Order: sequence, then structure tokens, then C-alpha cells
Amino acid sequence: MAMKIRLTRLGCKKRPFYRIIAVDSKTRRDGRALDFIGHYNPMVDPAEIKVDKEKMQKWLDRGAKPSDTVRALLSKAADS
Repeated sequence: MAMKIRLTRLGCKKRPFYRIIAVDSKTRRDGRALDFIGHYNPMVDPAEIKVDKEKMQKWLDRGAKPSDTVRALLSKAADS
């Protein structure tokens, strides 16, 4: 089973809120998640990015690949 770390969208119309999740790569965007790793709120200034580093490392060790967007968010979170 190929696993991904990607975003799932929550929130209402024009007010997005995203969760960072670990999921099987064949699951749809808002499908069932294997684990919730963190969240991203682009509506506040500056954007809020919270990540549970232990869970993230656990899934990376298991072979999960982060999406391009998640990889960019993780680098932003590491910088701040």
C-alpha cells in the first residue's frame, strides 16, 4: 500500500481550513484518513501551521511520501 501525507479540506465556502493527514494514495481527497498529523489555516495572518513532529516522523519512517504542498508547508514551519 502506497501511503501519502497530504491535505484534506475543511471549513466553509471561501473560508478554507486544511488538515494534514496520512492516507492511502488511492483514497479521494476528503476520504478516510489513517492518521491526523496537523493542520494548516491560511485565513489568519500569518498562516498557522501546526504539525505533530513525532507523528510526521513515524509516517515518514513507514514510507509515506509528502505531497508537494505538504513539503512546502513543512519547510515554512521549519523556518519559523
